[in-house]
Amino acid sequence: MPNPHRPDPPADLATVWLRVFLEVARYESFTVAARTLGWTQSAVSRQIASLEGALGGAPLFDRLPRGVRLTEAGRVLVPYAETVSGALHGAVRELAALREAASGRLRFGAFPTADAALVPHALGAFRTRHPGVRVSREEGLTPSLLDRLTEGRLDLAVVSTTGGAPLSAYELRHLLDESLYVAVPAGHPLVGEGGGPVRLGRLADADWISGSPRPEGTLLDAALRQGFRPRIAHVVGEWTAKQGYVAAGLGVALVPALAAESVRPDVVLLPVHDEGAPARAVYAATARGRSTSPAVEAFVGALREAAGRIPRTSPPMA
Repeated sequence: MPNPHRPDPPADLATVWLRVFLEVARYESFTVAARTLGWTQSAVSRQIASLEGALGGAPLFDRLPRGVRLTEAGRVLVPYAETVSGALHGAVRELAALREAASGRLRFGAFPTADAALVPHALGAFRTRHPGVRVSREEGLTPSLLDRLTEGRLDLAVVSTTGGAPLSAYELRHLLDESLYVAVPAGHPLVGEGGGPVRLGRLADADWISGSPRPEGTLLDAALRQGFRPRIAHVVGEWTAKQGYVAAGLGVALVPALAAESVRPDVVLLPVHDEGAPARAVYAATARGRSTSPAVEAFVGALREAAGRIPRTSPPMA
């Protein structure tokens, strides 16, 4: 049964009534509001009368010899009408952005280990949501990807702080801070210690496998910061090949968190002891001063979602 002490709710309010109400309140004139809206004054008066009727009949404006003035009821209504109007405008903008992201193109690049898990997860989600966007992808090291951004050949690049590439000239969206692991063969003595965090100094005499003959500008900068120069015995660029060398007992290798999901069963990843700073940060970079398309913004969102699923502390163990 209806509550006799509670008045019936008003009829559904037409959003056009609220729009007209705000225009009249803004200009304190039916005539000026009508001119702004491109309507006749009588049409504006009818809309206000309909709104007043829906709200119980109380007048929203005092009619003066010259113009109008909000009544107490009108002043109460203003913030609510502004909230509704603002929400509707926001919805229209977001829906328009979604429509624009449903087509067009996305040209992006990523450094190699980002392709192990971060990029595939993000790209899969993006293609499901925006199948009409034409996507092209490049793989490269951070400096070359940044050059492509500057030249306008990429819309976005997934880059890292490895090697100290100059990032200040770009718009950066932080994705994650990566920890490091050291890959050792399954029978390595450190594995028998329980698999806890390892200080790199304990491996100062080990043979190392790296993608470069010099540690500078690579993940092995971490070893230089800890006071020793690693002995690089084998230069191997591709991550799965590095695993093969480690599994064969030919050396150890540093592995970033982005590649930790793809470890083979005869290799063990041990977390590197945190010396107070992340090994590297990963960003989605765009060219500063250029507007980004809805497709780029949507892909950044997918990258952030994927980054949230990257393991930070516990690598897969053999």
